[in-house]
Amino acid sequence: MSIPARTWGQLIAVAFFWGGTWVAGRIAVSEVSPLATASWRFLLAAVLLGAILLRTEGVPQWAAQDWLGVSALGLSGIFLYNACFLYGLKFIEAGRGALVVALTPAVIALADWLIFKAAMTARKLTGVLTAMVGCLLVVTRGDIHLLTSGAVGIGEVLILGCVVLWSAYTFIGRRVNRTLSPLAATFGASLTGWAMLTVAALLDGSLFALDRLSVAGITSIAFLGVLGTALSFTWYAAAVRDIGPTRAGMFINLVPVFGVLLGALLLGERLAAATYLGGAVVIAGVLTINWTPRPA
Repeated sequence: MSIPARTWGQLIAVAFFWGGTWVAGRIAVSEVSPLATASWRFLLAAVLLGAILLRTEGVPQWAAQDWLGVSALGLSGIFLYNACFLYGLKFIEAGRGALVVALTPAVIALADWLIFKAAMTARKLTGVLTAMVGCLLVVTRGDIHLLTSGAVGIGEVLILGCVVLWSAYTFIGRRVNRTLSPLAATFGASLTGWAMLTVAALLDGSLFALDRLSVAGITSIAFLGVLGTALSFTWYAAAVRDIGPTRAGMFINLVPVFGVLLGALLLGERLAAATYLGGAVVIAGVLTINWTPRPA
């Protein structure tokens, strides 16, 4: 089954916006704490999504199971993911973080096979292993011995956590979308995740510590909330519902491309040659997983 042109366009736009979140996130956490940044981001997203949901679907009438599902989405893809994402950006470059997250489609494909018994061919397994090798090159900047010397830092570990958490969010979302629309599921995830982030930010006293926030910081948080969350999460959830998690997940390999380009353009980042090589290997692995030969 071919991917509809509209879904293609939406997923490419999602990849661009998510590439931009690495730059916006790095700017925001330089001025505001990660928990406060994430809380304000998802407040914006929840308000916008809630208004659209009320207009298109009316007041949600969710069963207890639906609330449990959106809470699981909020915990995995909002609260924990953003804690790893934004704290990780305090330690590593936006471009390199985006290259690590390019591993996500391979992890989704591997989990789909191991946990959900999806079909796995030798070609797909080769792609998964190739992507993992590329990720090691990115994390270690080409020096694999750093893994045994303890030189790989907390930033890399946190960004790898993003890979695991987004894979979990993808599969939970597939289950939740059986009873809720992508819009409703994304709103529920944003609402419950925002509540968790806000409690955490209140407990560490950072929620209203906004005295260093500049116009660039405000713009970055707005970008994160509106384009990087409300719009992108809804389009991604719709794609997972329509074409499946593995095929939708393959577009995530475009995120590092946009992330590296935007990081270089807006932040002046320059990464090591081995890092770029590792990113290329990751993307080659993901393309191998999703390549479908033409019929004879």
